[in-house]
Amino acid sequence: MATEIRMPQFGVSMETGTVAQWLKAEGDTVKAGDVLASIETEKLTNDVVSEVDGVLLKIVAQEGEDIPVQGLMAYVGQPGEALPDAGGTAAPTAADTAPATVEPVPAAVGQMSGGRVKASPLARKIAAKLGVDLSQVTPGGTSGRIRADDVRAYAAQVPTAPAAPAPAPDAAAPAPTAAAAEQMDGDTVEKLSGMRKVVAQRMQQSHTEIPPVTQVTKVDVTALMQFRRELLEKTGKKYSVNDLILKATAKCLAAHPEMLVSFDGSQIIHRAHVNLGMAVALDTGLIVPVIRDADKLSLDALAACAKDLAARAKDGGLTPDDYKGSTFTVSNLGMFGIEMFTPIVNQPDAAILGVTAVEDELVMEADGTISKHQVMRLCCTFDHRAMDGAVEARFGMALRDLLQSPVEILL
Repeated sequence: MATEIRMPQFGVSMETGTVAQWLKAEGDTVKAGDVLASIETEKLTNDVVSEVDGVLLKIVAQEGEDIPVQGLMAYVGQPGEALPDAGGTAAPTAADTAPATVEPVPAAVGQMSGGRVKASPLARKIAAKLGVDLSQVTPGGTSGRIRADDVRAYAAQVPTAPAAPAPAPDAAAPAPTAAAAEQMDGDTVEKLSGMRKVVAQRMQQSHTEIPPVTQVTKVDVTALMQFRRELLEKTGKKYSVNDLILKATAKCLAAHPEMLVSFDGSQIIHRAHVNLGMAVALDTGLIVPVIRDADKLSLDALAACAKDLAARAKDGGLTPDDYKGSTFTVSNLGMFGIEMFTPIVNQPDAAILGVTAVEDELVMEADGTISKHQVMRLCCTFDHRAMDGAVEARFGMALRDLLQSPVEILL
């Protein structure tokens, strides 16, 4: 009997995967362990391998298609072997993973121990928006975890209490809706990759949920740039400006733990570790690998870790653990000549530091002479629910002072 190739679950939060590319074609001979296809998930690209020897008899999931976990992708078997009927043992499709019933039922299969409903973060967000009681939703699939599609299906078929009408200046005026983008001659349409979808979703969620404030601190980095040159001359090691900024940021965060918090409904979580998220731009989106306990690393170790994470991010070699657990994020656009920007907080962090380009600036010295200095701006966006402006200001001044006295970064 032909072997079904199904969508693996590459991470505990994975619900669907996008077939990025088939590396084998129908009719190709495959051996156990051969890579059949590349799959894009939230942040990573993973390989699906064959578990048996044989021939790739049929490809069911096409390139660019989103397939749920355990969804049917292909069949591998012996040449000429009959395939199961499409409706027989086919794996869950988008329709299969919708709730089998939408009648209110006691919460059982959708609960964890202690009565807590087992649901994905996106499902919880959609349920709150639609006014759906998650305890009344039956999970689709076999994991017992309520997914976004389960909530949408339930809301579409079960009437909810109508919301009180909001007063409007003109009752006859239609509710505003988002206008569809008009396509013109020569336009092309690109389907969002799995990573781009996640970036779009999380950026919108952060921007919608968080009351952000961005405070900008100007830093004279003349001494820092000279210190970097001296390190190269004395040690032969070429540290990047970003390495020094990451090291200084980690040291300042250890001295200002009030920056290491997360807002969680009616409580604030105080983080115990300085885990620096480091934004890395890819062609397909943005990923934030994490340097763990960065305050405890030497400059050499931190620089090596940052370089390794950036390289593996660009090569698609990160593991799920590599981009989890950040407590503060740094986004450096200085290499692109950006003079100022307002970074969006990377939840569940409460703050993100935006690093800009180094610029020349004329400065009047105490004796009245004019000299050229090098300056940059640090743009820190924070969640005003979790901290106030004075908290970030103290951190910003401490980081500025440290960068302006760079020898202290290594002390």
